[in-house]
Amino acid sequence: MCEMSDSEDDGVPQLSSHALAALQEFYAEQRQHADPAGAEKYNIGVIEENWQLSQFWYDQETARRLAEEARAAAGEGGRIACVSAPSVYQKLRELQGEAASSVCIFEYDRRFAVYGEEFIFYDYRNPMDLPKKVAAHSFDVVIADPPYLSEECLRKTAETIKYLTQGKILLCTGAVMEEVAAKLLGVKMCKFIPKHTRTLANEFRCYVNYDSGLDREL
Repeated sequence: MCEMSDSEDDGVPQLSSHALAALQEFYAEQRQHADPAGAEKYNIGVIEENWQLSQFWYDQETARRLAEEARAAAGEGGRIACVSAPSVYQKLRELQGEAASSVCIFEYDRRFAVYGEEFIFYDYRNPMDLPKKVAAHSFDVVIADPPYLSEECLRKTAETIKYLTQGKILLCTGAVMEEVAAKLLGVKMCKFIPKHTRTLANEFRCYVNYDSGLDREL
């Protein structure tokens, strides 16, 4: 129920100054979540998970490790593609700043269009439906996290990965996909175990096709 003021001009109820201030604060928070700005726009969680899109963000430590691994794999001035891995993209930008190496986020959720030209709409169901500006083999490393644990999803995402990468692949998906991932992308499971902000029912793992720092610790 709204808190009303004593004024009843023309019989129209009005919000009190206290209630109006609270309402304005609420709308300001909603705008911030919809269109984050400044340094905070790269914070993991500023764009909330949408479970209907099978979105589950990495925790801070995992996002940092994966971002640092991608940077090392790409090399100085290298290009990084984050395919369905928005929290890694956010951590990369948080660590590097906007003027650092080239990073693109390939994502179905258009809320991430807030990141401007670095956002590229991507639907794994149409793996080669990419803008003309995205040239073949134009990224030094591709990090991908297919949204669903199914062979079809991984197979179609693999088409995109192989088109984008110059060679290096960092894949994050369920442990149950190990054999399929090896067959499609020639990747092997790493020792590093990624974690999410929420506990998932399926064991998650990382896979690479190159000598990776993620494979040098238990």
